[in-house]
Amino acid sequence: MQISSLPADIIRACWLLFSVIWLLAAASTKRSIYRESGAQRLRYWILLVLAFLLLTRASRLPYPFNVRIIPATETVGWMAGILCIAGLLFCLWARAALGRNWSGTITLKEGHELIERGPYRLVRHPIYTGLLVMFLATAIKFGYLSGIVAMLLAFVSFWIKLSDEEKLMLQQFPDQYRSYQERVKCIIPFVL
Repeated sequence: MQISSLPADIIRACWLLFSVIWLLAAASTKRSIYRESGAQRLRYWILLVLAFLLLTRASRLPYPFNVRIIPATETVGWMAGILCIAGLLFCLWARAALGRNWSGTITLKEGHELIERGPYRLVRHPIYTGLLVMFLATAIKFGYLSGIVAMLLAFVSFWIKLSDEEKLMLQQFPDQYRSYQERVKCIIPFVL
């Protein structure tokens, strides 16, 4: 029985759509009044690039990274495809809620607002949540050990970045952000 390649195509399309929308949306943000340094950015970007390479090059990697740990079945493929779409939609919802306050780097915008609506009612960093879901979906679909390692690296990368973002938000909105932290989990709804 041949397994459909459509779920893998859906996952690739999700990643492509995410990339295109993020690049296009970057042109319509507020002017930055503070931006992290290149060295700060490098701390989490290296891990994220490595995670993406492990995720997308799994079958070409040496043992044990190329060991299949999730079976390649039609059901697994479709579940992963649907999960990836859900992660993408969560990212897009969060990006829309942020509006012109968004930035791909840690910045403070002119007239910066603390956003607590939309997916920001569920988690303080919903774009990272959505991206982790997309990483998980991709790891499940392709089924290699390297995908699990990629997930862990992506999580650590996002955790480094969000820790710096949290410090900046606490400086900018000391009482309001502390109250927000007490009410809303960081990256996994109701858990973490």
